[in-house]
Amino acid sequence: MSTQKEIRLIARPDERGIGAHLFELAQTPIPSAKAGEVLIKQTHMSLDPAMIGWMHPDTESYIPPVALGDVMRSSGFGEVVESQHPEFSVGDKVLGMMGWREYFVSNGQGINKLQADMNAEMALSVFALPGLTATQGLFNIGKPQAGETLVVTGAAGSVGSIVGQLAKADGLRVIGVVGSEEKADWIVNELGFDGAINYKSEHLSQQLTELTPDGIDVFFENTGGPIQHHIFDRMNTHGRIVVCGMIADYTTNEPALAPNWIPMIKKRLTMQGFAMPDHFHQVPQLLEKLTPYVMQGKVKYRAHTLQGLESAMEGLNLFFSGENKGKLIVEL
Repeated sequence: MSTQKEIRLIARPDERGIGAHLFELAQTPIPSAKAGEVLIKQTHMSLDPAMIGWMHPDTESYIPPVALGDVMRSSGFGEVVESQHPEFSVGDKVLGMMGWREYFVSNGQGINKLQADMNAEMALSVFALPGLTATQGLFNIGKPQAGETLVVTGAAGSVGSIVGQLAKADGLRVIGVVGSEEKADWIVNELGFDGAINYKSEHLSQQLTELTPDGIDVFFENTGGPIQHHIFDRMNTHGRIVVCGMIADYTTNEPALAPNWIPMIKKRLTMQGFAMPDHFHQVPQLLEKLTPYVMQGKVKYRAHTLQGLESAMEGLNLFFSGENKGKLIVEL
């Protein structure tokens, strides 16, 4: 009997951080598709910061934690290799939540067919969670207007880079916060941002003031960290704060103190957190909004690809070190 590899979560993150000690590599029989099902051979998996939250035992979060002993949750790209489902054919390229495994059986729910010429990198970097998250957060919560100023943290990441490019395409001044000079150069000279700040550099407040002479209208938050306070202090009246991620606090026992809320009253600021599972029913509309920007060449991306299923176990640490350059993908 042919077998496949899958990786299960067997422990919660601890003081040792994220690593192989939290997981179990198992060999299981390759399943078959039954009536109304498809068998998908997964070729590429997405690694996303949200997965770190899914590993923690927080039952009050927007999505249940991955149960101990279950295959680790993730989205992926693959090809249908067996079909007993009327809407799928062998050879179809698909995208969906498949988990850390080589093969996945589905009844079709949550699995989306892609164009035949769509490659895995573009699918996972743009049309999967990164692009959907950027589109929902920016347009439906941030409500950007031409001529305004937007600041996005994690600006060289998969979500932040798309947020900045979409805002720039719509006529905003866009400033990105990144973690290295190489990333600063990339978002300015390749993606067209108006400016960049390396949060590891000095004089953050002064840099931000110089780059946002008219204040900040939209703040798209992906990371947290000390620069959050400086951005908050520069918000304009009726500004909008979109809280998408806080990776700086994901593994801390005591999260950093938030900004003082009094300016929220004085400036009548709007702040909203969001998570994509609430908006999966809107995926067709979000793709309809996003796709023209991509087809017109207004959205560029880069991928950082790891090799082999097992690389996912340590790969998540790249989000903390900042060593990943672009969308983090595992090629199986």
